[in-house]
Parts: sequence; C-alpha cells; structure tokens
Amino acid sequence: MRRGRGPWSGSVLPHLLGEPQATIAEPTVRPGTVGIDVAYCGICGTDLHEYLDGPIFVPPAGHPHPISGESAPVTLGHEMSGVVYAVGDGVEGLKPGDRVVVEPYILRPDVDTSENNPTYHVSPDMNFIGLGGRGGGLAEKIVVERRWVHPVGDVPLDQAALIEPLSVGYHAFQRSGAKAGDFALVGGAGPIGLLTCAVLKAMGVEVAVSELSSLRRQKALDAKVADHVIDPSATDVAEEVRRLTGGKGADVAFEATSVNVVLDTLFDAVKPGGVITVISIWGKPASIDMQKLVLKEVDLRGTIAYVNSHPQTIKLVQEGRIDLAPFITRTIGLDDLVGEGFETLIHHNETAVKILVDPRL
Repeated sequence: MRRGRGPWSGSVLPHLLGEPQATIAEPTVRPGTVGIDVAYCGICGTDLHEYLDGPIFVPPAGHPHPISGESAPVTLGHEMSGVVYAVGDGVEGLKPGDRVVVEPYILRPDVDTSENNPTYHVSPDMNFIGLGGRGGGLAEKIVVERRWVHPVGDVPLDQAALIEPLSVGYHAFQRSGAKAGDFALVGGAGPIGLLTCAVLKAMGVEVAVSELSSLRRQKALDAKVADHVIDPSATDVAEEVRRLTGGKGADVAFEATSVNVVLDTLFDAVKPGGVITVISIWGKPASIDMQKLVLKEVDLRGTIAYVNSHPQTIKLVQEGRIDLAPFITRTIGLDDLVGEGFETLIHHNETAVKILVDPRL
C-alpha cells in the first residue's frame, strides 16, 4: 500500500525526513475497528505548520506518543472521506459500502467519549490520527476505531472530506456563543475561515470577513458565506465594522490566520464585552495588548478541533444549509503532494482554498 509520508526531504524539519512516497503494510481490521478505502484527504493548515514549524502534534523521532506508541515519520492526513471495505467483530451501524468520514482522535482508552463528556477533546495526551500516528488519510487505506467513524449518506465523497474542517468551524461557533442576529467578524478567508463563515451564515449570523487575497474575498461572496468582505490593505477593518454595526462593533470575532496583526485588529473591532475566538494553530507565541482586553472586557477564547460536533455538522450539509462544493479548489494525486499541494499552499495560498488528495490517482 502506498502512502504519502511527510514532512519530506527539503523541509526545515530534519528530524522528520522521509521519502515523498513509501510502501507500508496494509492495516489490519481488528475487532471494534473499521477498514476504510480512502477516497479523498484534504491538506490542512495544521499539516503545513508541521511541515514548516513542527513538530507540534507529530511525535519527534525517538519520542513515541504515549498512546499511539508511534513517532516520526508518520503518515499525515486527518481530513478524510472514504468507503468502508470491512468491519471488525463487534462493529454495529456500519457495513461495507457505506460512505464515511473520520473524527480523527487519538485518546486514552479510559476517556469517556460519550455526549456526557464535553471535554474529551482536551483530555491528557490527546492527539490526532494522521498526526500522532495510527495511519493517515494520505494513504490508500486506513483502519479506525468504530467510535470515530461517521456515516455521511449520499454526501459526495469529495465534499465529505471537508466535514472535518467544517466541524472545526462548528465547534468554534459553539465556543463563541454566537446566535442568530449577531454580527461576526472573521479574520482570514482561508479554508477554516471560510468554513466558519459558512457555519455562521447557516446559523443566522451576519458575517464580515477580512482577507488580503482578492480571490479568497471573492470566494466568500460567490459561496454566499459572507455578507461583507473587507480588504485590510485598503480599509481600516475596525472602522468599517463599526460603520456596519452602527458604531457598536462586532459581537463576536474569529481569528483564523495565526497572524498577530489580525488578532490585534479583532481586539479593535469587537464591541466592549465582545468575544474573540482563536481557531488557528500558532507555530510560535503571540503578543496580546492586555490593556485592550482589560479596558474593553473582551472575552478571549481558545478552540481546538471539535467535540461531538460531527453529527450536527453532517446534518447541516445533508439538509443543504451548507454547500461545500465551492471550497474545493483542485484534486491532486499522492505524487503531486509536495509540489502542487504543500508548496502551493505555502507560497501561493491566495490561489487555493482546499486542495484534496485522491490516493487512487
């Protein structure tokens, strides 16, 4: 079985060197697990952070993760969709041929992952399939514990590969406390920013997005996930938000860039007592103007991934309240993962939103 392994030679991460392609043994379907033929896997900003700034979630070589027991090099890819090809003993509710997505958690076996535990995603040693080990979507097959496999019905498999990042936006929406009728400012119209906009619009929130790339601003408008787009190189974002809100400021704001100037802008643009939710993964420390946080009584919140979010997110897509097709920029094969995938998103990210990898190409 082929896999795309990374980061790769030429990366700034000598401890994670590996060949762009490697052959590994086909994973074994064990009791309680599901074998999935990967259809599509998205390239995530977190993958790019690992490539450029890591290790972050990837366990360094020689330092195995305490749950998976694996260390670099690992197979990347956690935004995946596919078709079930086998189910292990004891698996219920799934059968071969079902279309599915993966909620890609690696958690301790004693963690309560039911709806009764809203914090399983921040339990000790939490990591992600496709980052902390246990295979990844940048391969032809993967075997996953039943708990983390979600059926998607007739959702097209290329669009289904965006369910995972859409769930990130859904959880960020929940963390923010936003409600219908609120005004939200989203800093950054990359994949997570745009998908967060999509969730907010589906929930009845008025959305403005700040983005340097004209192509991404246009994507927000064409996909109808933003009511207002702002070019921060030409317009004072905070002033424009106050104009749009009758001088009040945004009720909620979302940081989706890991760029400090964007975070600074959100502090200026939210109303007194407003909420800023930080979604992006930061490769290095940020600075915060504590005086603005204190004097405006801003509520700064973090959000990581999702918790019991996939069923609700899948339902939004199945009901037609969110259309994921506009966000798929292109599909590539494993052989083009570095040159047309990673390098494009690092050096020409204004030209792409979500690049999918089809391991069958």
